[in-house]
Amino acid sequence: MEQYKPDKIITTAVGVAGGSVLFAPVAVPTLHGLAGIAVVGLGIYAVGSVVRQAVGSCGEIADTPSKSKEKLQKVF
Repeated sequence: MEQYKPDKIITTAVGVAGGSVLFAPVAVPTLHGLAGIAVVGLGIYAVGSVVRQAVGSCGEIADTPSKSKEKLQKVF
């Protein structure tokens, strides 16, 4: 069984702390970038959903010419 050595523990702690200090200046802009990508993605998804519904509605109106006047009157 391996015994814990204080030198190894301290070396590991210093290595982790040093790595986080080096990463800290990059973390904030990266986090903002990821949040921006998420917001843009959500906007694209919302616009796509609206366009899909509009195209579906127009497709239903075009499929039934005899009922198109009734559907247009309901919409307007």
